[in-house]
Amino acid sequence: MAMRRSTILDHNGNAIELKVLDEEVARPSVTGIRQVWHSSVADNLGPQRLASILRSAAEGDAYDYLTLAEEMEERDPHYASVLSTRKLALAALDMRVDSYSDDARDVEIADALREVIGGPEFREAVFHLADALGKGYSVAELIWDRSSTPWVPARIEHRDPRFFRFDRDTGREIRLLTEQEPAFGEPLQPAKFIVHMPRLRSGLPVRGGLARLAAVGYMCKAWTWRDWMAFADIYGLPMRVGRYGPGVRDEDIRKLIAAVSSLGSDAAAVLPDSTRIEFEQAANVAGSADFFERLADWWDRQVSKAVLGQTMTTDDGASLSQAQVHNEVRIDLLKADAMSLDITLNRYLIRPFVDLNFGPGRYPKLVTVVPEPEDLQLLVNSLEKLVPMGLRVEESVMRDKLGLPDPGDSLDVRLLQVPAQIANAMSPIVQRPVEQASNREQRRPDEPDREDQLVTLLSQYADPVIDGWVGRMRQHLEESESLEDFRDRLLDLLPELSTSELAKAMQHALAVAHVAGMADALDDSRA
Repeated sequence: MAMRRSTILDHNGNAIELKVLDEEVARPSVTGIRQVWHSSVADNLGPQRLASILRSAAEGDAYDYLTLAEEMEERDPHYASVLSTRKLALAALDMRVDSYSDDARDVEIADALREVIGGPEFREAVFHLADALGKGYSVAELIWDRSSTPWVPARIEHRDPRFFRFDRDTGREIRLLTEQEPAFGEPLQPAKFIVHMPRLRSGLPVRGGLARLAAVGYMCKAWTWRDWMAFADIYGLPMRVGRYGPGVRDEDIRKLIAAVSSLGSDAAAVLPDSTRIEFEQAANVAGSADFFERLADWWDRQVSKAVLGQTMTTDDGASLSQAQVHNEVRIDLLKADAMSLDITLNRYLIRPFVDLNFGPGRYPKLVTVVPEPEDLQLLVNSLEKLVPMGLRVEESVMRDKLGLPDPGDSLDVRLLQVPAQIANAMSPIVQRPVEQASNREQRRPDEPDREDQLVTLLSQYADPVIDGWVGRMRQHLEESESLEDFRDRLLDLLPELSTSELAKAMQHALAVAHVAGMADALDDSRA
């Protein structure tokens, strides 16, 4: 019986077969070609063996390479850490759906798609698709629920990459290994699989995985670790030497041997008087021991560069400025990973979902949002000057940027507010440009302008201080017998006159004048 085919075509022009949409076509089995149990290839890995594995992968047989990539994540803590950092950074990003247009039908399609990507199945699938960063590709199978409309993926199952193979002609088309085609595989069913191949480098996808780049470092570090442990076993503990004099009985010698052996674990022994034990310290081998550590650290740094594009956040962070530069490099990598993931999901998930439920042609767009690092201190300082000049900013936007929740309606909530003294002092001087223009048109000729208000404000702060100075000078003038006496009294008085209050008043007035001047410039530019 012929399988029922839809008239809807996928992005490659292949007709979708409706019957297989709700079936598992790539499910593993115990005895079949797709098994979940695999033998190790990382044991005693050497240059010849590694070269053979990488060569076979480049020629189309990536089974051992994929197994090695999996074992590298299990055995090398540093590689597992940096690779997980990159994968989790991608999987943790928020996603949004942009409708094709503002038309009601397009908005309805976008809303239906938001329901699909809002579930835990989708977020888990994104994490599994990020596994392609290490291996070069990752495949997830869509099991559709056709019991009601719209048809949605009931499950998104991650499939072992060893279940698939690239075609021999181009090396770019993923094919599923089956009992009928155990060597070259069969083409993937349309609308059944999500195939993610991140664009890490040009060339064949199987040669673009980070595991291939880090494999040599993994092998060399494994050798370094093995030699380091052998070195520690030989030179890490002092040599225990048992000595006995002439005429010692064989029984005493056997006791001495047993005592020397037990000292390594028990640290206790009973010896005859005719024997003794000495501890010979190991030679000065600190430099030799450091060699192994430096070599292992060097390889770790190379792996960090390969996976994260930097070493600052994992190995040798030194300063805030350096960390900021290196973080920007990581943002570039994250943007590239997000863009590649968007292409995959829009091609293999969004398009089939829309085609099967709403018909082809008007596809919403799934966008992975990569947040840009912001200098919040610079933002706050800028708003402190621009808002009084008339820049309008929504409070909700600033709360989102600062990570602050919306204030509650409860009466017990205490809100931060501008001190009343400062608010009252600045309100008549710094006004919104629109209000200022309106006030200029309606101002009476005898009404003080902004400069007069600024002088009045400065007088309120400075007059009490200056009046005190003048009062004391007047008193000395009345008590002086001559101009020379008055001069001497003034010189004695100068150290006693405090200028701190006047300096504060002038500083405050200059700040307000600066903002007022910027407001005038803005008015002139708008005029």
